[in-house]
Amino acid sequence: MTAIAHRYEFVYLFDVTNGNPNGDPDAGNLPRLDPETNCGLVTDVCLKRKIRNFVGLAKEAEPGYEIYMQEKAVLNQQHQRGYAAIEVEPVSKKLPNDKAKAQELTDWMCRNFFDVRTFGAVMTTEVNAGQVRGPVQLGFASSIEPVLPLEVSITRMAVTNDRDVDKERTMGRKHILPYGLYRAHGFVSAKLAERTGFSAADLELLWQSLINMFEHDRSAARGEMAARKLIVFEHESALGNAPAHQLFDAVEVCRAPGEDDRPARSFKDYRVDIAHAAIPQGVRVIEKL
Repeated sequence: MTAIAHRYEFVYLFDVTNGNPNGDPDAGNLPRLDPETNCGLVTDVCLKRKIRNFVGLAKEAEPGYEIYMQEKAVLNQQHQRGYAAIEVEPVSKKLPNDKAKAQELTDWMCRNFFDVRTFGAVMTTEVNAGQVRGPVQLGFASSIEPVLPLEVSITRMAVTNDRDVDKERTMGRKHILPYGLYRAHGFVSAKLAERTGFSAADLELLWQSLINMFEHDRSAARGEMAARKLIVFEHESALGNAPAHQLFDAVEVCRAPGEDDRPARSFKDYRVDIAHAAIPQGVRVIEKL
């Protein structure tokens, strides 16, 4: 597949209603927070997981779209498949001495695993398949305004063991945000795509994943989550025509007129403005959502 020829950046907006978008295991699974601002956080790892899950559903069993980093995957076994394909026996923790074979191994991993050629991977385990620097990177998502986590008590009618059958109902806790609108920034490097083979078809699949990934990630814990805006900046060149921060600054998210005197409870409480006059020449704005 031919690699993409243009650099891209994107602004991604998504929201959550009565749910926990990304629990913090170091804080009892409370929604992640910036302690200085009380704005909510969602990690890049969380967002990439959802993209991987969507691709796994959309491209199930289709060659070239396997997911490398998936639940219960044994990474050494994935690497062993690459060695078998290039007909080389692995040496513990070492790449093949033949540089051409080492490159062939890495190329095989990129061709077969969507997330390797998209996000990259450190594959220097016991069965060493090298390292790949991916063309697509995401930053942490941060909520537009401070959020207020709530702890909701719940009860369970059933018990686990026979000896507990006469006990009262078990109490539990759920942590939710009544509402939060989150903003994340993403980057797509055409020059790094040349090394992994990340193609125009892969890029389109990435956009589809960002738009649809919450539709297949429903759970009681996450409440209602939805993709709200995907604003893409396409550069004319592979190296780019403007700094990324300048493009991100052109997108402003603020309260809609008359909606700033109460806590936000829906996407309609916000306004998204794009300062098209501030977009430098050589950059095209594409609203995917």
